[in-house]
Amino acid sequence: MKKVSFLLILILGVFEGYSQTDISGQVFDDHNKNLSGATVMISKDSVSSILAYGISDANGRFKVKVKSESNSLFLKVSYIGFATFGKFIQNTSQALEVQLSPSSESLKEVIVKSEILQQRGDTLSFSVAAFKGKNDRVIADILKKLPGIDIRPNGQIFYKDEPIQKYYIEGLDLLEGRYNLANNNLSADAVSKVEILENHQPVKVLDSLEFSERASINIKLKKDVTVSGTATAGMGTAPLLWQTKLTPMIFTKKRQAIVTYQSNNTGSDVSGEIRNFSIKYFGENFNIDKTDWLSIQNVSEPPFSAERWLDNNVHLGSANILQRVKKDMDLKLNISYLNDYQQQDGSTQTRYFTPTDTIDVIEKTNNNIFVSKLEGELTLENNADKNYFKNQLEFNGSWNANRGFIDRPDAQIKQQLAHPFLGIRNDLRLLRTVGKQLITFTSNTGFTESNQDLLVQPGQFEEVFNNGDPYAEIKQRVSSRKIYTDNSAGFTKALGKFTISPKFGFSIQNQQLDTDIFLEDGQEVLDTDFKNRTEFLQSSVYFKNSINFKNIEETWNLRLSTPLQFKSFQLEDENFEDTRNLDRFIFEPDFYVKRKLSAYWEAHVSARLQYGFGEIQQLYYGFLLNGYRNLNRYNAPISEEIQQNYSAGLNFRNPLKQLFLNASYSYNFSESNLLYSSTIGENGTTILEAVARDNNFENHSFRGGGSKYFRKMKTTLKLNASYNISKRQQLLNNILAEVNTKSFNLRGSVDAEISSWLIANYSANFSTYTSGFDDSDFQQIETQQHTIDLYFYPKDNQYLSVGGEYYGNSLSDNGDNYFVNLGYQFTFEKPKMDLNLSWRNILNTDAFINAYNNEYYYVQSSYRLRPSQVLATLKFSF
Repeated sequence: MKKVSFLLILILGVFEGYSQTDISGQVFDDHNKNLSGATVMISKDSVSSILAYGISDANGRFKVKVKSESNSLFLKVSYIGFATFGKFIQNTSQALEVQLSPSSESLKEVIVKSEILQQRGDTLSFSVAAFKGKNDRVIADILKKLPGIDIRPNGQIFYKDEPIQKYYIEGLDLLEGRYNLANNNLSADAVSKVEILENHQPVKVLDSLEFSERASINIKLKKDVTVSGTATAGMGTAPLLWQTKLTPMIFTKKRQAIVTYQSNNTGSDVSGEIRNFSIKYFGENFNIDKTDWLSIQNVSEPPFSAERWLDNNVHLGSANILQRVKKDMDLKLNISYLNDYQQQDGSTQTRYFTPTDTIDVIEKTNNNIFVSKLEGELTLENNADKNYFKNQLEFNGSWNANRGFIDRPDAQIKQQLAHPFLGIRNDLRLLRTVGKQLITFTSNTGFTESNQDLLVQPGQFEEVFNNGDPYAEIKQRVSSRKIYTDNSAGFTKALGKFTISPKFGFSIQNQQLDTDIFLEDGQEVLDTDFKNRTEFLQSSVYFKNSINFKNIEETWNLRLSTPLQFKSFQLEDENFEDTRNLDRFIFEPDFYVKRKLSAYWEAHVSARLQYGFGEIQQLYYGFLLNGYRNLNRYNAPISEEIQQNYSAGLNFRNPLKQLFLNASYSYNFSESNLLYSSTIGENGTTILEAVARDNNFENHSFRGGGSKYFRKMKTTLKLNASYNISKRQQLLNNILAEVNTKSFNLRGSVDAEISSWLIANYSANFSTYTSGFDDSDFQQIETQQHTIDLYFYPKDNQYLSVGGEYYGNSLSDNGDNYFVNLGYQFTFEKPKMDLNLSWRNILNTDAFINAYNNEYYYVQSSYRLRPSQVLATLKFSF
């Protein structure tokens, strides 16, 4: 009996030693008002790591559960604008009252730390060492694991379901939006932290005047002087494969540089490394982006890694150099040249649905694509506390050409396309402090030119061009030019909690379009309906005023823009001897408000009214042969569209628990004066025209997502979902129909370090798309994909990887696609390099069967894939 009693006492003693203590209470200010959002932290003493924490609710109440053997605990309570409260308490359950006193210094930040994450105000700092796994080599491998961060297939980075606006390395914007180059090549071993800069205002002089709801990323390096980069050399078989890559980097306080040369025929799409993800602040409607007036018929590309399907021979050279001229002033050069030759081989079955019939088109396609592209930017930027200056000179030139061959049951068709392009732009932004206000000036001026030719053999649309008789060839020629300028001046002034930013400006854009069609032997089609001599002049005088509000506690942020514009449009066509004019005075209010509900929660609401007017791409009178079976023209008034956009969202983030959640809803409604009519022939030829008829478009969109890092399991879980409903009017073969669409998408991923010898990565995507006329659905498709990669580590310096992929759709009878990959990697410590052997597509799956649908048609395609192949690479990281 004594033994039993002793055992019970021992057990109770053990449980008592690890008992849970409940510390609760209420936080007040110096006027005995409840403080919501106060940070409560419990530690063993004032310098030890945090044992538990909590946040006071709307009534100022908090409750924290602590497990500790210590007899005493240290309680710390902090709140913005108040002195931090600190006190030792007994390790017993108790209720406390905490009164905070105003701080003699305005406290702008609350610092919360853990071993893997530090929060300082609006900056979250993730420890790279805490997230780095055995097979992580570059910083992109780390970013994929961070909760709240999502990297899309094209490499664009999103934070809380919104694209980031800046990617800094040690606070410097070297790459001007082309951050894939650093993301995919900067060694993770050279990085100490990844900082998320929430609500980041990139212009210092505006930091206290205009708030920003977007986030940026800053990469913190371990050393003041960092020399890093990668070098890769590889060879393989089936067929003869090669891969070379050299990307040296240097980062100092006054100079940064990333230079790269890459070449391969293994299917690696290196063009993604120079893709520009910049978010434009000004002149978004005036740019030097290339317009593809003409195209050859393509095969739908598979929705997975290009290394499975891209048949390429690519060379890329890029130099990105930043020199700090003096304090806060940087001179940047970003230049790249891409040369690529690609082959596409596949087949397509397209089914068109009209209100009265279905039309099928079957095509086997073989394309040769030649890409030659030169891009460059020279930027001088002075981002100081009281002044801002940025001038960016941009050049964009391409000399691309395509060849295509289509085999149809009734014909064999050749296509040749040449589409060179040239664009030059200068963008200037100046903000200077004068007295108590900030004077602003902006100027955006550019020029583009493009001459495109499409040759189709034999000629198409026989009933239109040759009285129904076959003929040898048809050639479409397009020449387009654009010159524009947009200039404004204004000021920004703080009035208490408000900031006003009135701005006056004007813009002019002149576009010219000349098109001609030639038949066999160079015979020009002289019919007025098949020529364009169009000049389109747009001008605008505007007054834009923005009002920003931010309270001292930064719990409310409000922005109201009230732009007034007088727009004038003049369209002249020398060929048709016709002129169209349109003058409009428009008001486009834009409202955004964000409320910080607590330390964890925030909500936002926005509303916007926007007007859209036709661009020259939807204004030409004469028919244009856009593709071998597509004739388009817009012989109608200048299009006018009124758009209403409303949205609301709720975000939750708990950095210490590495938990991020977001949900949003948006509603869009637009009214237009033009309706587009598609006449689909029995052989799939389509004639698109614009018809003057009022119509509307309506769309509901629901989005939600979350991510969580499980520290003990070293696992990151991410899940995102979206649902969209839309309806619009459409004229199909002269019959008016309402087209309804519904889509749902669910995607998720898990990155887990299961044990010291096993790492697993899994991702999945499931989507449905339904479309129909009026109240009936004519087509629904479900697609899904699953990818799993397992890494086995028999030793720390080597691993064996096994990967499997599945892609399927509900439309195709044989729409199931399976892939298996095998790899082995050995890491040499001296010199530091990886030897990688990979066997891709072990099952030798030779074609990918894909299916997708649109509002009134669906496409089922088969794309020829790269064969099973073995590749050996040596990769050096330095």
